[in-house]
Amino acid sequence: MSLMTLPCKPQGHPAAFLRALLGGVALFGAMTAGAAHADEPIPQTEQSDIATLPAWSPHMILVVDAAYQHNKDGRAYVVDADKGRLLGMVQAAYNANVALTPDANRFYVGETTWSRGNRGDRNDLLVEYDSHTLKITSDEKLPSRALVTPKRNNLALNADASRAYVYQMSPGSAVEVVDTKKHEVSSTVDVPGCALIYPWGNDGFSSLCADGTLANVSLGADGKPSMTHTAAFFEPDHDGIFEQSPSVTKDGKAWFISYTGKVYPTTLGANATIDKPWSLQEGAGVKAASDSTKPFEISWRPGGWQMSALHKSDHQLYVLMHKGTFWTHKDGGTEVWVYDTESHKRIRRIALPTPSPMVGVTQDSNPLLFTTDEDTGDFYVLDAKTGKQLHKMKALGGALIFTAAPGEG
Repeated sequence: MSLMTLPCKPQGHPAAFLRALLGGVALFGAMTAGAAHADEPIPQTEQSDIATLPAWSPHMILVVDAAYQHNKDGRAYVVDADKGRLLGMVQAAYNANVALTPDANRFYVGETTWSRGNRGDRNDLLVEYDSHTLKITSDEKLPSRALVTPKRNNLALNADASRAYVYQMSPGSAVEVVDTKKHEVSSTVDVPGCALIYPWGNDGFSSLCADGTLANVSLGADGKPSMTHTAAFFEPDHDGIFEQSPSVTKDGKAWFISYTGKVYPTTLGANATIDKPWSLQEGAGVKAASDSTKPFEISWRPGGWQMSALHKSDHQLYVLMHKGTFWTHKDGGTEVWVYDTESHKRIRRIALPTPSPMVGVTQDSNPLLFTTDEDTGDFYVLDAKTGKQLHKMKALGGALIFTAAPGEG
């Protein structure tokens, strides 16, 4: 029936006419709608899937935005540095720490939350993620963890990742030793007057102490700790040590760098040894910088948060350097100076696109260098051998710490 064939006058009861009229309108609408959509494709049923990351390569890195400047949740990003592309992300709480296993199959996030957002019951956590799916595989509550500005050595793994070490200060300095297979805290080791974690091998770690010594903790087969101390090797009141100095867990080698630029080659262990220091400035052919007894003398000095990085197999130390006085040790570097750790000589200097508080390097034979702009959060990828800028990722974060995947180093 079309509207044109409807009778002009009502036949019978008016309600019958109204029903007929409305029925005709509905039928006309359905016919015209069907004609309008007859040629449109039928939508396919949506298919869901779960993406996985590609196999980790030496140029895949974890970049952590600890978010300490704006008191918001942090992030842990998986970045393809070859393409300057973000591959994945997991959420991490404010001022989180991250550690990647040597085989790059897992990574751990140490974080702290409160039951009511910014208050309530506190939860200190160690979360284990699968590096390929970014799924949580363990979510363990800790007795405590130190909640401070970004420090790479708050959370560390032993050589085979069977143990995680979590530094805490509740109420005194201590390290939680976590069995990563059983997912439980196996012991709490007190390190009075000392801080942070520099692991060596599978069964021990060292901590920097306020009296200028190293505390060295050995864990026996039963998990019980024993501790030794080195003699004092630096003067905290006159020339402190950068706590983010690089170390190698597998062989216990470390290079502790002081505020003035002294480098203390160290072999960590139950009986740790510290070699005679050498000078970053003298290795570059300039005068050594002054300590706190001459605080206003301007020199080239190391500075930043993650202010140094080590390429293990090439024996090359990358250090952020800037011109300043003694108390500018937190200032970002305008250049990266690269040293041969065996000859103690500077072999390259790299001018940075913007001053950076952080530096990192991959461990392969064609290494990439990473820096960041603390003000904008921009993330830079450079060729570590030439200093050429390869990529710039905008606004990745203001407090970035880098962890490179294992490579040939």
